[in-house]
Amino acid sequence: MKKSYKIDVDCANCANKMEDAAKNTAGVKDCTVNFMTLKMNVEFKEGQEAKAVMKEVRTNCKKVEDDCEIFL
Repeated sequence: MKKSYKIDVDCANCANKMEDAAKNTAGVKDCTVNFMTLKMNVEFKEGQEAKAVMKEVRTNCKKVEDDCEIFL
């Protein structure tokens, strides 16, 4: 399953950090972050609950970029 989320991030480098953090979260198959459109596209692994995984993604992203936001 794939979902798209609106994000708030200050720079392209920060967006790359968020993308890497999301990709390294359990339950995420793939993730792309587009700084220009302020969107995060997440593909979840089979059988994963998107809402629960995205809470972990948000936590992991805040660790690398504390002023970022993901609107769930």
